[in-house]
Amino acid sequence: MARKNESILNLLVGAPWWVSVVLSGVVFVILRYIFPGISGDNLVLKSVARAAPIVAPWAALVLLLPAPVSAYRSWRKRKLLDDQKDLDGIRSLSWREFEELVGEAYRRQGYSVRENSGAGPDGGIDLVLKKDGNTYLVQCKQWRSMKIGVKVVREIYGLLAAKHAHGAIIITSGMFTQEAKSFAAGKPIDLVEGRQLADLVGSVQKTAAGASKVQVNQTSTVNVCPKCGAELVVRTARKGANAGKQFYGCIRFPACRYTRE
Repeated sequence: MARKNESILNLLVGAPWWVSVVLSGVVFVILRYIFPGISGDNLVLKSVARAAPIVAPWAALVLLLPAPVSAYRSWRKRKLLDDQKDLDGIRSLSWREFEELVGEAYRRQGYSVRENSGAGPDGGIDLVLKKDGNTYLVQCKQWRSMKIGVKVVREIYGLLAAKHAHGAIIITSGMFTQEAKSFAAGKPIDLVEGRQLADLVGSVQKTAAGASKVQVNQTSTVNVCPKCGAELVVRTARKGANAGKQFYGCIRFPACRYTRE
């Protein structure tokens, strides 16, 4: 979420591009035409009224500068979402790209999205969604090598009342532990795992034909160890009755010895 000391220019960069254009126009009109009409005996107000027309174009220009930056960022996020082809591609994104992907997906569903753009403590909240008067807290976990445990779910549940939110969403490209799922059951918390995330992205993607491009195949889904949440890789048995045969084994071997045909 935005910080208290965040500048107006940073806020405008994070807002839709047209906000800068509108604000720039409003400030120009006020300084150029309204302030000069101020009358009275106050010397300070008279001085401001005389200087306002001179300052007007410069103030408007400064407020207009974030517009192209905001427009470029919006285009980049749209392209990031539309370029995704499968769950493996989503898992290869950086943590920042992952948050931007999730934010854009919900934005296309009609939500107002506010990103956590500052440094410092944020309670683990990466996005704040608003729709129909309801507020939802979103935490993005770009975890590929381990499952999301119950601790993460408990922490965001404790933030719901403090932030006056209607619900929370935790999104991961991997999986949640069974304990985390059990804790979230019956609470206003949605847990979105890798396959569900891919479905979400695919449902809002835009192509020339208007069709989804994300493919959620079995390979993208089953190649996650159900025991520890790490990635499964193809291995070849070197000895024993199955020597020479290929199988799926956990990448964390020997710490995790899960295998599957």
